[in-house]
Amino acid sequence: MTIPSIPKGTRDFGPNEVARRNYIFNTIRQVFENYGFLPIETPAMENLSTLLGKYGEEGDKLLFKVLNSGDFIGDLPASAFISSNASALANKICEKGLRYDLTVPFARFVVQHRNEIIFPFRRYQIQPVWRADRPQKGRYREFYQCDADIIGSDSLLNEYELIQILDEVFSQLQIRVKIKINNRKILAGISEQLGCPEKITGITTAIDKIEKIGLDNVISELHEIGLSKAAVDRLQKLLQFTQQSTDEKISYMRQWLDGSELGNKGLLELETLLGYVQWDNINNIIEFDVSLARGLNYYTGTIIEVKALDAEVGSIAGGGRYDNLTGIFGLAGVSGVGISFGADRIYDVLLQLDKFPQALQQNTKIMFVNFGDSNVKYLLPYLKELRKRGIASEIYPDVAKIKKQFSYANARNIPYVAVAGEEEITKNEIVLKNMSSGNQYAIGKDKFVEHVINILKQS
Repeated sequence: MTIPSIPKGTRDFGPNEVARRNYIFNTIRQVFENYGFLPIETPAMENLSTLLGKYGEEGDKLLFKVLNSGDFIGDLPASAFISSNASALANKICEKGLRYDLTVPFARFVVQHRNEIIFPFRRYQIQPVWRADRPQKGRYREFYQCDADIIGSDSLLNEYELIQILDEVFSQLQIRVKIKINNRKILAGISEQLGCPEKITGITTAIDKIEKIGLDNVISELHEIGLSKAAVDRLQKLLQFTQQSTDEKISYMRQWLDGSELGNKGLLELETLLGYVQWDNINNIIEFDVSLARGLNYYTGTIIEVKALDAEVGSIAGGGRYDNLTGIFGLAGVSGVGISFGADRIYDVLLQLDKFPQALQQNTKIMFVNFGDSNVKYLLPYLKELRKRGIASEIYPDVAKIKKQFSYANARNIPYVAVAGEEEITKNEIVLKNMSSGNQYAIGKDKFVEHVINILKQS
């Protein structure tokens, strides 16, 4: 018999894993709500016209496309199915795609519902996204993002609040992180100073891979996109300027960007944001990293990326400022800034560091043994009352030998079992058995519920 499987890059989650994931989601959700963010949800599928062209050429390649319903081939000629026409063919037979992230659908949501929204709009969203990436450790084709965005305000206080949220969430999860920040205007200024402002996309795409592929390979990519040797050499020296203090880096960049109005504007924004951060007691490390590029094309100002200090994994959160995203959908002049937590990578880090709380899963606290109809009729009112009082309870569904029912309780780590045979029913009692110690004793049925509640409080 062939055992069924799931697509590569996706995963099943059992009860223990779901409990751990909910711990992450609930921690993030609580912090979002404490900062005044409101929840929304958007469909798993968006029109491809909404998604294409928003993530750059690399991102477009990773979009999962959904075949049109019905006769999706229609009147297409046979020549359309030649392998060299695959991309063009996909656009003809697919009108929808699975969302790549939550930010672009959010921008679409804002434009579509602009008359219902109060600006500045603070929204959060916790939903899965899909990317046709090569599955590997820490990188999945289906994964959850937990986003918070503030749209309709240019204030750098918004970036500051998002940094506070990052710091607070990871502090609560007990993960030590480094929060890296940069500004896309600084990167644009760097491209100007290198004499090739038109190549900013290629430059940022290359240097964004520096931790993944190393400086030497980044240099090779910069040569491949047409940068001169002099420009590459100058940029290489900048990318190697990493061990200095923040003040030294800013001073160095001020000289480097001399003459670039856009670059200096980005540097001023960065200094302002760092000034806000200095007012607060941030638990984690904040670092200005000029190599941080965040490859997504829609970022226009502050960019943020979070790395775990004690685990080998890619970025576990990130985000930035986007001034033009809603303009793509017809609503110009609305600036936004947001962050996204990578819940699946955070899960891997917590597992690697053994940071999950021990008692996360809401396990059954007491199981009632099933001896047949008269026994069940006697016990059901107490099962119902315990559930009503917030005690997770269940009754074994089948009439079976008591040894089998006890074995089930042990396998499920159920701490207490309630038994009522003919003798107990006659005496108006219920026997409570502690599955760990083996101790058992009879309790009058009128005192049973309160007794169970009390012993569970003490345990």
